[in-house]
Amino acid sequence: MKVSYNWLKSYIQFDHTPSQLCELLTSIGLEVGGSEEVESIRGGLKGLVIGKVVTCVPHPNSDHLSITTVDTGSGEILPIVCGAPNVRAGQKVVVATVGTTLYDGDQTFEIKKAKIRGEVSEGMICSETEIGVGSDSSGIMVLPEESVIGTAASDYFKVESDWVIEVDITPNRIDGASHIGVARDIAAALRQTGENGYKRPSVESFKVDNHQLDINVEVLNPEACPRYSGVSISGVEVGESPAWLQNRLKAIGLTPINNIVDITNFVLFETGQPLHAFDADEITGGKVIVRTLMPGTRFKTLDGAERKLDEKDLMICNSNEGMCIAGVFGGIDSGINTTTQNVFLESACFDPVYIRKTSRRHGLFTDASFRFERGTDINATIYALKRAAILIKEIAGGTISSEIKDYYPQPVQGYPVEVSYHNINRLIGKTIPKETLKEILVSLEMEIVSETDRGLSLMVPTYRVDVHRECDVIEEILRIYGYNNVEIPTHVSASLNYAENPDPNKVKNVIADYLAAQGFNEMWSNSLTKASYYENMKDYPAEKTVKLFNPLSSDLGSMRQTLLYGGLECIQLNSNRKNEDLRLFEFGNCYFFKGTHYKEDSAANYFEEEHLGLFITGNRESQNWLTPETTTSFFLMKSYVENILTRLGFTLEQLKVNESGNEIFSEGLSYETANKQKLVEFGIVSPKWAKSFDLENAVYYADFDWGQILWESKKNKVKFTELPKYPEVRRDLALVLDKEVKFSSIKNIAFASERQLLQSVSLFDVYEGKGVPEGKKSYAISFILRDDNRTLNDKQIDKAMERILIACEKQAGAKLR
Repeated sequence: MKVSYNWLKSYIQFDHTPSQLCELLTSIGLEVGGSEEVESIRGGLKGLVIGKVVTCVPHPNSDHLSITTVDTGSGEILPIVCGAPNVRAGQKVVVATVGTTLYDGDQTFEIKKAKIRGEVSEGMICSETEIGVGSDSSGIMVLPEESVIGTAASDYFKVESDWVIEVDITPNRIDGASHIGVARDIAAALRQTGENGYKRPSVESFKVDNHQLDINVEVLNPEACPRYSGVSISGVEVGESPAWLQNRLKAIGLTPINNIVDITNFVLFETGQPLHAFDADEITGGKVIVRTLMPGTRFKTLDGAERKLDEKDLMICNSNEGMCIAGVFGGIDSGINTTTQNVFLESACFDPVYIRKTSRRHGLFTDASFRFERGTDINATIYALKRAAILIKEIAGGTISSEIKDYYPQPVQGYPVEVSYHNINRLIGKTIPKETLKEILVSLEMEIVSETDRGLSLMVPTYRVDVHRECDVIEEILRIYGYNNVEIPTHVSASLNYAENPDPNKVKNVIADYLAAQGFNEMWSNSLTKASYYENMKDYPAEKTVKLFNPLSSDLGSMRQTLLYGGLECIQLNSNRKNEDLRLFEFGNCYFFKGTHYKEDSAANYFEEEHLGLFITGNRESQNWLTPETTTSFFLMKSYVENILTRLGFTLEQLKVNESGNEIFSEGLSYETANKQKLVEFGIVSPKWAKSFDLENAVYYADFDWGQILWESKKNKVKFTELPKYPEVRRDLALVLDKEVKFSSIKNIAFASERQLLQSVSLFDVYEGKGVPEGKKSYAISFILRDDNRTLNDKQIDKAMERILIACEKQAGAKLR
């Protein structure tokens, strides 16, 4: 939120410079994102002066230019060539001298000494638009005769200089989203209370002038609107706001519209309470009704867009139709315009959940919805209403023509909180004098109801919608007391912690280092995702999705069941930017809903698992002078998977390999332990999912159940084996097999038939074609044999190979090629 330095000073007196104020605000929890100096007129009219046209004659070389001489009070008469049709001798004008910078939107240009059609020109006589004080560009700006020559334009037009401070409001500090809220915190930090504290403008002058415009209020949805206040003002004159009001709004980046709307915006940023002004003549039936409308109802908002309403969109209606989306955006027909004479002013408190959902549903994010979504002070509606009504009466005229209509069936007095001195000192880490504590609490307008030796009973004001607990109050005390005022202790206490075996962080780092060495980049995706991803899925059913009660948007409405979609979103983002050759990995939690076996809000209904996801897509090697372009493949992913398992101490021969039945894969495998605990499944992402993300290249994905892997790895024992003393022998076989037979089957058969001598089995060629019967394929397989106690002879080798061949023939139908 933007805060004006000058505006703040109208509520509290302080001597801090803008930079010192920024430091103070950050230290008390209102973090400053930046600050800049601004002027009510861009550029501050620097270099512009009031001058008098001494002479004016036609330019000899042009039919539309004039040659003038201008007295700017400097003692020197300036020759200026002017193209305005209304320039005359004797006029008082605004002159931009040589070196002055003028602004035209985002463009700037500097006035230089020049020759125009052969005549010297040393400046420029300006129009309203050229200096930013008006919109008339038909000719130069002619000032009244009494204007004093040589007066700086900045003084003549009363340019106001200000500093704008950008405060990054956190969701829990909506009380700081107003100038009065910031002034309150400044006063607390400076320990300024009573007469020296901040001062809210008085509304004592508010009074009802007549009852000519009595508009009733009816709230049909009290849950969504716990308080609604309104007042009628008749006989107003809609027009331009005075300069002081325009300058206040311009300083914080708002464009003045008209005096009525400007006042509602001013009060919003002054008090933090959103207001809305209706053209009272458009309130048919003389009644304002707060309700929801039928789903699908069409409603045209101020921006001219027609929107389809949801059944939970709260509306402000007249007797016939909707006039405004409550707390979000006004309607095009009931707003203030130049013909408005009667106004109904609204000041309400709406339920944050209703406003947040409506705002997200329609993509409307306004200053009002920003505050209502985070919670406004339910007891501030009347003050803001009176403040705005008084300003309207002063600036736009008119009379207050009704009593304040205030629907408030269940008044809220505040939030009682008990706080103990022991807990304050324990959590802060320092013993703060009791008088200082009470001084801080009073400066934050927290009422001390009673006091004992042990602590305080407080009544927290309703403007602090987030302070309901003892720890919340202690946090408030600490931020005002100052984090930097709590000394760092010289004595440090520590306890010994014994790491788990295996240490999860160490294991994770080992695997992350391995993947990084293989060219992978680590990614972090959002654990919040679209619920629609899981619709009609079998392996990740929608009913197991953990859904958020108050999602920020429909795209962040549930928690992920798999890392797949976050990875595909990342690949899509990179592919759209021509970065298509990717290797990515992510460690992250996945979340699941068990069902309603327990109470609905019980944590036992939910569980989470940590997973490791690998993604590869695009080319394995880009084309260069040495190697041809090669794409990634299933077997490349398989090698990464097996290397990770091996690095974690798993023996591949002891793991069971199965085809993955997961619907996310068009082809895939899974590795399980002997007790059928799945460790990982991987494969080619089904084109159905790849296509939904507009991905043209094949994507290979591996999903490790990281929690299960850590648990199973505890059973792995590291054994030392000395280097073999005797040589190994390699024998190759070319076997003709049915196409359905996989290499893993041959490998398992070989190890089962020769347990003593066989050390490893590798596939080094696959052939289909001429010489191989249809429906068959040829595997070229190498077998490594070794005896750890002696050198093998030919007889032993032949016998072992014979056993392997016979087993392959019987169990897999293999034939020697």
